[in-house]
Amino acid sequence: VQLVESGGGLVQPGGSLSLSCVASGSILDLNTMGWDRQLPGKQREVVAMVTREGDTTYYGDVVKGRFTISRDNAKKMVFLQMNNLSPEDAGVYFCHAQLRESWYKGVQDYWGQGTQVTVSS
Repeated sequence: VQLVESGGGLVQPGGSLSLSCVASGSILDLNTMGWDRQLPGKQREVVAMVTREGDTTYYGDVVKGRFTISRDNAKKMVFLQMNNLSPEDAGVYFCHAQLRESWYKGVQDYWGQGTQVTVSS
């Protein structure tokens, strides 16, 4: 199983970026998906999560109202639209998925390698 992120890069303060993540490999059931981030000098934190059917979302307090998470189950993808970015949002963003590979394995957590988001003028 692999999770591959894309869409990171450099943006000016107040700007927007859209992150994408695609899951591939042997996946029987793709459950909750989300995004974590690692800011410089800080512990990794949960940014946003979305349940299997996409009907329930969770956002970290610092991103509420600015970030929007969504998913496309047919494509096994999760997205993060980030608006009004500030330098405090700069860091590495990781895709996260809770999934089941087969009937013989329980639900496990997977993360991607991360994509860098830089916010600077």
